[in-house]
Amino acid sequence: MLFSRFKTHLPTPDEALEGRPERPFAVPDRHTVLGNPLLGPYPDGLETADFGLGCFWGAERKFWQAKGVWTTLVGYQGGHTPHPTYEEVCSGHTGHTEAVRVVYDPAVIAYTALLKLFWESHDPTQGFRQGNDVGTQYRSAIYTHSPAQQQAAEASRDAYRTVLQNSGYADVTTEILPADGTRPFYPAEGYHQQYLDKNPTGYCGIGGTGVSCPVGVAPAGD
Repeated sequence: MLFSRFKTHLPTPDEALEGRPERPFAVPDRHTVLGNPLLGPYPDGLETADFGLGCFWGAERKFWQAKGVWTTLVGYQGGHTPHPTYEEVCSGHTGHTEAVRVVYDPAVIAYTALLKLFWESHDPTQGFRQGNDVGTQYRSAIYTHSPAQQQAAEASRDAYRTVLQNSGYADVTTEILPADGTRPFYPAEGYHQQYLDKNPTGYCGIGGTGVSCPVGVAPAGD
Protein backbone atom coordinates (compact mmCIF):
# COMPACT_ATOMS: atom_id res chain seq x y z
CA MET A 1 0.00 0.00 0.00
CA LEU A 2 2.76 2.43 0.91
CA PHE A 3 4.44 1.87 -2.45
CA SER A 4 1.34 1.95 -4.63
CA ARG A 5 0.83 4.12 -7.69
CA PHE A 6 -0.72 6.73 -5.43
CA LYS A 7 2.76 7.79 -4.37
CA THR A 8 2.86 9.77 -7.62
CA HIS A 9 -0.83 9.96 -8.54
CA LEU A 10 -3.48 11.94 -6.69
CA PRO A 11 -6.55 9.84 -5.94
CA THR A 12 -9.98 10.99 -6.98
CA PRO A 13 -12.64 11.38 -4.26
CA ASP A 14 -13.99 7.95 -5.20
CA GLU A 15 -10.54 6.38 -4.89
CA ALA A 16 -9.65 7.99 -1.56
CA LEU A 17 -9.95 6.30 1.82
CA GLU A 18 -13.25 6.81 3.61
CA GLY A 19 -11.86 8.44 6.74
CA ARG A 20 -13.92 9.16 9.86
CA PRO A 21 -16.20 11.84 11.34
CA GLU A 22 -13.85 12.84 14.17
CA ARG A 23 -10.13 13.10 14.83
CA PRO A 24 -8.93 9.73 16.22
CA PHE A 25 -6.16 11.18 18.40
CA ALA A 26 -5.49 14.08 20.74
CA VAL A 27 -3.54 17.22 19.83
CA PRO A 28 -1.44 19.01 22.48
CA ASP A 29 -2.79 22.25 23.88
CA ARG A 30 0.27 24.45 23.43
CA HIS A 31 3.27 25.05 21.20
CA THR A 32 6.41 23.69 22.86
CA VAL A 33 8.54 26.64 21.66
CA LEU A 34 6.18 29.62 21.48
CA GLY A 35 3.94 28.57 24.37
CA ASN A 36 0.72 29.60 22.64
CA PRO A 37 -2.36 27.46 21.89
CA LEU A 38 -2.14 25.25 18.83
CA LEU A 39 -5.83 25.01 18.04
CA GLY A 40 -6.93 28.36 19.43
CA PRO A 41 -8.63 30.44 20.44
CA TYR A 42 -6.33 32.96 18.77
CA PRO A 43 -6.22 36.66 19.73
CA ASP A 44 -8.08 39.15 17.57
CA GLY A 45 -6.03 40.63 14.77
CA LEU A 46 -4.02 37.53 13.96
CA GLU A 47 -4.21 35.89 10.54
CA THR A 48 -3.72 32.35 9.26
CA ALA A 49 -1.60 31.02 6.40
CA ASP A 50 -1.23 27.41 5.23
CA PHE A 51 1.80 26.02 3.39
CA GLY A 52 2.99 22.63 2.12
CA LEU A 53 6.71 22.37 1.39
CA GLY A 54 7.77 18.80 1.99
CA CYS A 55 8.23 16.95 5.27
CA PHE A 56 6.39 19.08 7.81
CA TRP A 57 8.90 18.50 10.61
CA GLY A 58 11.49 20.82 9.11
CA ALA A 59 8.94 23.05 7.42
CA GLU A 60 7.27 23.93 10.71
CA ARG A 61 10.56 24.97 12.31
CA LYS A 62 11.22 27.41 9.46
CA PHE A 63 8.07 29.31 10.37
CA TRP A 64 8.11 29.19 14.17
CA GLN A 65 11.53 30.89 14.05
CA ALA A 66 10.13 33.91 12.20
CA LYS A 67 9.42 37.05 14.23
CA GLY A 68 5.71 37.81 14.29
CA VAL A 69 4.57 34.19 14.11
CA TRP A 70 2.29 33.50 17.08
CA THR A 71 1.89 29.74 16.72
CA THR A 72 2.42 26.94 14.21
CA LEU A 73 1.05 23.44 13.87
CA VAL A 74 1.39 20.66 11.33
CA GLY A 75 -1.34 18.71 9.64
CA TYR A 76 -2.82 17.37 6.44
CA GLN A 77 -4.54 19.44 3.75
CA GLY A 78 -5.73 19.41 0.18
CA GLY A 79 -7.06 15.85 0.14
CA HIS A 80 -10.35 14.00 0.34
CA THR A 81 -10.24 11.76 3.43
CA PRO A 82 -11.78 13.31 6.57
CA HIS A 83 -9.56 13.24 9.67
CA PRO A 84 -6.76 11.11 8.20
CA THR A 85 -3.91 9.52 10.12
CA TYR A 86 -0.24 9.89 9.25
CA GLU A 87 -0.07 6.34 7.92
CA GLU A 88 -3.07 6.94 5.68
CA VAL A 89 -1.62 10.16 4.28
CA CYS A 90 1.73 8.48 3.61
CA SER A 91 -0.03 5.72 1.71
CA GLY A 92 -1.04 8.27 -0.90
CA HIS A 93 -4.68 7.20 -0.63
CA THR A 94 -6.02 10.38 0.98
CA GLY A 95 -4.77 13.04 -1.43
CA HIS A 96 -3.42 15.28 1.32
CA THR A 97 -0.10 17.03 1.47
CA GLU A 98 1.84 17.58 4.69
CA ALA A 99 1.07 21.18 5.67
CA VAL A 100 2.05 23.81 8.19
CA ARG A 101 -0.54 26.20 9.58
CA VAL A 102 1.01 29.55 10.52
CA VAL A 103 -0.87 31.95 12.79
CA TYR A 104 0.83 35.33 12.61
CA ASP A 105 0.55 38.99 13.51
CA PRO A 106 0.29 40.99 10.26
CA ALA A 107 1.40 44.11 12.17
CA VAL A 108 4.78 42.42 12.69
CA ILE A 109 5.26 40.15 9.67
CA ALA A 110 3.53 40.55 6.32
CA TYR A 111 2.05 37.66 4.35
CA THR A 112 4.52 38.45 1.57
CA ALA A 113 7.37 37.80 4.00
CA LEU A 114 5.90 34.40 4.79
CA LEU A 115 5.66 33.71 1.06
CA LYS A 116 9.33 34.57 0.62
CA LEU A 117 10.24 32.20 3.44
CA PHE A 118 8.06 29.51 1.87
CA TRP A 119 9.60 29.76 -1.59
CA GLU A 120 13.21 29.91 -0.38
CA SER A 121 12.85 26.99 2.04
CA HIS A 122 12.15 24.27 -0.55
CA ASP A 123 12.32 23.41 -4.24
CA PRO A 124 8.87 24.11 -5.71
CA THR A 125 9.68 22.52 -9.08
CA GLN A 126 9.75 18.86 -8.06
CA GLY A 127 6.12 17.78 -8.32
CA PHE A 128 5.29 14.94 -5.95
CA ARG A 129 8.57 15.00 -4.07
CA GLN A 130 11.06 17.04 -2.06
CA GLY A 131 14.59 15.75 -2.46
CA ASN A 132 14.67 12.09 -1.45
CA ASP A 133 11.11 12.22 -0.08
CA VAL A 134 8.78 10.92 -2.80
CA GLY A 135 5.00 10.96 -2.66
CA THR A 136 1.96 13.15 -3.20
CA GLN A 137 2.12 14.14 0.49
CA TYR A 138 5.33 16.08 -0.21
CA ARG A 139 3.96 18.29 -2.96
CA SER A 140 4.37 22.06 -2.77
CA ALA A 141 1.17 23.91 -1.92
CA ILE A 142 -0.28 27.18 -0.67
CA TYR A 143 -3.84 27.23 0.67
CA THR A 144 -5.13 30.77 0.95
CA HIS A 145 -7.58 32.36 3.39
CA SER A 146 -8.63 35.46 1.47
CA PRO A 147 -8.68 36.89 -2.06
CA ALA A 148 -5.73 39.09 -1.05
CA GLN A 149 -3.69 36.04 -0.03
CA GLN A 150 -4.62 34.28 -3.27
CA GLN A 151 -3.52 37.25 -5.35
CA ALA A 152 -0.26 37.64 -3.42
CA ALA A 153 0.53 33.92 -3.65
CA GLU A 154 -0.05 33.82 -7.40
CA ALA A 155 2.02 36.97 -7.96
CA SER A 156 4.89 35.55 -5.90
CA ARG A 157 4.75 32.26 -7.83
CA ASP A 158 4.93 34.09 -11.16
CA ALA A 159 7.87 36.19 -10.01
CA TYR A 160 9.79 33.24 -8.58
CA ARG A 161 9.05 31.07 -11.59
CA THR A 162 10.93 33.53 -13.78
CA VAL A 163 14.09 33.65 -11.68
CA LEU A 164 14.05 29.86 -11.19
CA GLN A 165 13.76 29.21 -14.91
CA ASN A 166 16.53 31.71 -15.57
CA SER A 167 18.63 29.66 -13.13
CA GLY A 168 17.97 26.42 -15.01
CA TYR A 169 15.10 25.01 -12.96
CA ALA A 170 11.93 23.45 -14.33
CA ASP A 171 8.52 25.08 -14.00
CA VAL A 172 6.97 25.65 -10.59
CA THR A 173 4.50 22.91 -9.64
CA THR A 174 3.11 24.57 -6.50
CA GLU A 175 -0.62 24.13 -5.94
CA ILE A 176 -2.31 27.44 -4.98
CA LEU A 177 -5.93 27.03 -3.94
CA PRO A 178 -8.36 28.53 -1.44
CA ALA A 179 -8.44 26.87 1.97
CA ASP A 180 -12.20 26.77 1.87
CA GLY A 181 -14.59 24.08 3.10
CA THR A 182 -13.34 21.63 0.48
CA ARG A 183 -9.73 21.88 1.71
CA PRO A 184 -9.87 21.78 5.51
CA PHE A 185 -6.72 21.58 7.59
CA TYR A 186 -6.62 18.42 9.73
CA PRO A 187 -4.09 18.66 12.60
CA ALA A 188 -1.54 15.85 12.74
CA GLU A 189 -0.81 13.55 15.65
CA GLY A 190 0.77 15.03 18.77
CA TYR A 191 4.21 13.53 18.20
CA HIS A 192 4.50 15.43 14.90
CA GLN A 193 3.82 18.83 16.48
CA GLN A 194 7.10 20.76 16.91
CA TYR A 195 8.92 17.50 16.19
CA LEU A 196 12.35 19.10 15.76
CA ASP A 197 12.05 20.90 19.07
CA LYS A 198 11.40 17.57 20.79
CA ASN A 199 14.00 15.79 18.64
CA PRO A 200 16.73 18.34 17.79
CA THR A 201 18.76 15.81 15.82
CA GLY A 202 15.73 14.42 14.02
CA TYR A 203 15.33 14.12 10.27
CA CYS A 204 14.82 17.32 8.29
CA GLY A 205 14.49 16.97 4.53
CA ILE A 206 13.80 20.65 3.87
CA GLY A 207 16.22 22.40 1.54
CA GLY A 208 15.87 25.36 -0.81
CA THR A 209 17.20 25.98 -4.29
CA GLY A 210 19.58 28.73 -3.21
CA VAL A 211 17.79 31.09 -5.60
CA SER A 212 16.56 34.26 -3.90
CA CYS A 213 12.85 34.98 -4.22
CA PRO A 214 12.21 38.47 -5.65
CA VAL A 215 8.99 38.89 -3.69
CA GLY A 216 9.24 42.22 -1.91
CA VAL A 217 8.58 42.37 1.80
CA ALA A 218 5.58 44.66 1.97
CA PRO A 219 5.04 47.06 4.86
CA ALA A 220 3.65 45.33 7.92
CA GLY A 221 -0.09 44.87 7.64
CA ASP A 222 -0.21 44.77 3.82
